[in-house]
Amino acid sequence: MIPDRFRQLGFLLKDVSRRYTRRFEERAQRFALTLPQCRVLILLQGNEGVSQKRLAELAELDPMTLVRILDRMETDGWVQRRFDPADRRAHTIWLTAAAGTVLEQIWQLIGETRAEMLQGLSGEERAQLVALLERVHANLNALPPLPADSADGAGTGRKATRCER
Repeated sequence: MIPDRFRQLGFLLKDVSRRYTRRFEERAQRFALTLPQCRVLILLQGNEGVSQKRLAELAELDPMTLVRILDRMETDGWVQRRFDPADRRAHTIWLTAAAGTVLEQIWQLIGETRAEMLQGLSGEERAQLVALLERVHANLNALPPLPADSADGAGTGRKATRCER
């Protein structure tokens, strides 16, 4: 039998993520930054010149939502849209010099939130936590998609519960 601690693992991971995100967002409010803006800027830092379409995929955002975020960041002078030389109908996205200051603030906020979250853990425990989460992440990324009928409990001999849907 699986110990009760492990039965709740998914809920624990979700709750930790939600609380970490909420704490980061509280800090980001000091600079009038939203979590999606921060995510887009950090993604751009490592992917400058990416197309809007690809940036939406990387940020896991609806393309129209990304357009609104980019409009605001372009108005604030943090990003610049340029026509894609390979496709004049498409745009590539570039950071401006002004984005450097904002990115420094974001990385500071991330560091503060991370330090608070990992408070009380030794350096070795922190390294172990990250290593284990990286392994779990790799395991999940390596999983093939489930057949469509598995999502509703079909083929298992039982009906899926509300939590499983």
